[in-house]
This record gives sequence, structure tokens and C-alpha cells, in this order.
Amino acid sequence: MASAAAQSSGRLIAGVDEVGRGPLAGPVYAAAVILDPACPIAGLADSKVLRESARLALTALIRERALSYAIASASVEEIDRLNILGATMLAMQRAVAALAITPGAAWVDGNRAPRLSMPVQTFIGGDARIDCISAASILAKTARDALMAALDLRYPGYGLARHKGYPSAAHREALVRLGPCAIHRRSFAPVRACLEARGMVGRP
Repeated sequence: MASAAAQSSGRLIAGVDEVGRGPLAGPVYAAAVILDPACPIAGLADSKVLRESARLALTALIRERALSYAIASASVEEIDRLNILGATMLAMQRAVAALAITPGAAWVDGNRAPRLSMPVQTFIGGDARIDCISAASILAKTARDALMAALDLRYPGYGLARHKGYPSAAHREALVRLGPCAIHRRSFAPVRACLEARGMVGRP
């Protein structure tokens, strides 16, 4: 795992990552994290490969030890209006802007960078090999997972607490059976197909 602090020539680096581009429902989340080189955190990794218990434990450590962190999102309405890439960039911009400390640079997972006021560098697979990006990945995922579990209580029947809005077979079946609810992304093809089948295209 690469250390942002060790590679930044003294600059503070914010790791940035998103969670939730692929789901059919719910907002997309992003987090930005500036780690403290004096307080290293063992076990940071891509949030997708960690058990839920490990993610939650690491989330507590990141919140306790990071110099600064912020979590932000873009809504379903923004996803449908901007498209998922535009909404993802917006969530990342919001996360960086919400940091209590302005970093000297931002390191972003993937190959697309949001427009920020500081230099930005992208890293394909950065969430698996750069500590500050891994930390951002973990914070974004635990925050979004918690929201989807809460939304499962508000919109029962879809299994949101289990699949977190991703297009699992169970979610697709529930979508056909129940129809889309208020948090489904109408611009995504499976949701739009259900709306068309029910004659609901163009309706709120």
C-alpha cells in the first residue's frame, strides 16, 4: 500500500473515491480523506474486498485519526439530470469542498477526474493500492450502505438492505413486480423499461 504522505513532497494529499455508480437505486456517494502520517492505519484496502465488520472498524479509525475527511453525495434526481458520470464528479467535488483542510492535491481513483481548485491525479485501481484513496473508498461505502439500509425500511419489498440498490436478480424481479419507487434511477435502462411497461414514462 502506497503512502500519500510519503510521496507528496510535503503536500497534504486528499484521497478521493466514489461508491454507487452501478446501482439502479439510491444516490452516488463520494468521500475525501487526508490521512495523518503520524497516525497510520493498518488494514486499509479497497472497500469491495473487505468484510462489512472490517469496513466498519476501519471507518471508526479513519474518522478518529484522519487530519480531515468529508462524505458527500449526488441525488437520484441529479443522476437522472446530469447522467451518472456527471453526478459522480459532482459528489467528488462536494466531498473535497467540505474538507476542513484544503489539500495541496487530490488523488482520485479511476481514470476520470473532477474539476477541483487543486492539482488532481488519477490512479486506476488506486483504491486497492493507495492508502488515502482506500480510506475514501471505505468511508463512502459504509455511509452509502447505511443509507440504503435505512431506505429499505422506507421502501420495503425491494431488498435494498441486502443488495444496496445494485441490479441483482432479486432486485430486478422486485422492480418488475412492484414497479420503480421514488429512489430508482429513471435514466437507467432496467428502470426505464419498467416505467415504459407500466405506461409511466414522463410521470413523476
